[in-house]
Amino acid sequence: MKEHDCIIIGGGPAGLTAGIYAARSRLDVLLLEKLMPGGQAVTTSLVENYPGFDEGVSGPDLMARMDQQARRFGLDVEIALVERVALDGGRKRIFADDKEYLVNALIVSTGAQSRLLGVPGEQELKGKGVSYCATCDGAFFREKRVAVVGGGDSAVEEAVYLTRFADKVFIIHRRDQLRAAKVVQERALQHDKIEILWDTVVTRINGEQFVQSIDVKNVKTDQESQLDVAGVFMYVGVSPNSDFFDFPIDKDAGGFLISDQNMQTSVEGIYAAGDVRSKTFRQIVNATGEGAMAAFSAEKYLENLKS
Repeated sequence: MKEHDCIIIGGGPAGLTAGIYAARSRLDVLLLEKLMPGGQAVTTSLVENYPGFDEGVSGPDLMARMDQQARRFGLDVEIALVERVALDGGRKRIFADDKEYLVNALIVSTGAQSRLLGVPGEQELKGKGVSYCATCDGAFFREKRVAVVGGGDSAVEEAVYLTRFADKVFIIHRRDQLRAAKVVQERALQHDKIEILWDTVVTRINGEQFVQSIDVKNVKTDQESQLDVAGVFMYVGVSPNSDFFDFPIDKDAGGFLISDQNMQTSVEGIYAAGDVRSKTFRQIVNATGEGAMAAFSAEKYLENLKS
């Protein structure tokens, strides 16, 4: 069993920032990440609203810089999937792959994952035309027709990104106006490759080996139709990665961790930061601030334990 002052679970913007602050404070800190540092931000083609990059920066590049900066300050990173967290007196016992870790302070920055649309054909055709990452899969759809489901920043930004490859991009949105930032909306509305289907939902995804079409329905007129597309990209919200606790911890109705302004959860010594945290605004910029606050709070908690 390995013992540390502090462990950070999750290597997205919040986790890496927490790692930078904790490592600079000379804590014995370890970051556990199940795949590779970067989180969902690495699936974003262009980040235009992160301060300091006047022409924008790609998600992978931004996260690579954060990762390099954290490691430069001495942050240790291990690739391991956390399966369970239990309490051991006042300490926290973490089970990841075939290892166990014991810590006093725990920062949870496990983020969230794309929510499923939940229509027939989605599960069967996942990876066969159904995708949740335009940056990852967009190049497979050169000179084809694709659909993007959603109306927020991610959906509209990635629809514009897909025009680099696809001949036609449909944005399918269940309301009569987009929720994305105005500057992002303007790009989509003015793009000759993008067509928006307002007040419309997807009811079925069709195809045998690969996606061939989708069934759509207008929620105001109940008119149904079929749209020939080779790909469907889902941007309909996220669900938190917060189901590994062996003990009660306060969550909201959606399963997001509830924490105060210091990132303290309902369990002493456990802090939440980033997209796993209950809040109304999920962006890289506030995830980094929360990561910094979580590391600061963890440091003060550890100081109090020692004194």
